Amino acid sequence: MKIKSGFVLRQVGEQYAVVPVGVQTVDFRCVITLNETGGFLWQQLQEETTPEAVAQALLAEYEVSPETAAADVATFVERLRENRLLDE
Repeated sequence: MKIKSGFVLRQVGEQYAVVPVGVQTVDFRCVITLNETGGFLWQQLQEETTPEAVAQALLAEYEVSPETAAADVATFVERLRENRLLDE
């Protein structure tokens, strides 16, 4: 799985914004805002990966338990799926 093409992540201060570009602007007419962790997760999903690999990256970057990392990744991935932002 990975983020669909046509979306760009930009850092604005301590927040991140995801904006559609190209043909994605036709179907997706909003900006997604993410906190630092959300921005990190989005970056991990720019390349083909698995939820387990993303959770491992989260563990390496932040001081969280393996259970918290897995749950956070699962929640983030589910939100992306709900909004049709993943290629799987």
